[in-house]
Amino acid sequence: MDRSTPYRGLILDFAGVLTVGVLETHRIWCREQGLDPEAWRSTLNDNPEGRALYAALEIGQISQAEWNMRTAPLLGVSDGENLMGRAWAGVQPAADMIELARAARSAGLTVALLSNSFGLQPYDPYATLGVWDLVDVALVSEREQVAKPDPEIYRRCLERIGLPGEACVFVDDHPANLPPAEALGITTVHADGQGDTVAQVAALLGLRPTKRI
Repeated sequence: MDRSTPYRGLILDFAGVLTVGVLETHRIWCREQGLDPEAWRSTLNDNPEGRALYAALEIGQISQAEWNMRTAPLLGVSDGENLMGRAWAGVQPAADMIELARAARSAGLTVALLSNSFGLQPYDPYATLGVWDLVDVALVSEREQVAKPDPEIYRRCLERIGLPGEACVFVDDHPANLPPAEALGITTVHADGQGDTVAQVAALLGLRPTKRI
């Protein structure tokens, strides 16, 4: 690592940062169920009841199992058993970002997960994609009972990793999640799907890009 870099911590979102192909995977799953390809997205984001259920799931007010059973009829599927796990089954890890996270840890940086979660039981997405072993500190909204962009979860993250905001880089795919981090002095990178996110983060951290960048 280039020791002139001021950064000692890397904070990563999960979906859209440590994973790839989420939207397309959900579209494929919907087609397989005989649904409109946008049914998953519209149910969770546009349907008022679906949106409220997902918000409750994020902060642990309802379990994933309850969410599965209550969301299935909104989607138009008859079987709610492990609904989240079935819809997420095809999502793949973002190999380049994962390699960068490993390189950051090897270089002595603290790597943290800061994720708005969608339940841990019966389907644990972090275990499925090997994220627990990738990070030093993990904050997921279900356990914290607070979700991004609430400033409190960012403050907790800095406390857990023991670093000031100015020493950290935060990567997230939702623009709304970046300003609260910036207010704490954290340098932010928007994972906008354009393909250069890993290179941007590597440059900030003074790390050599992986071969896939």
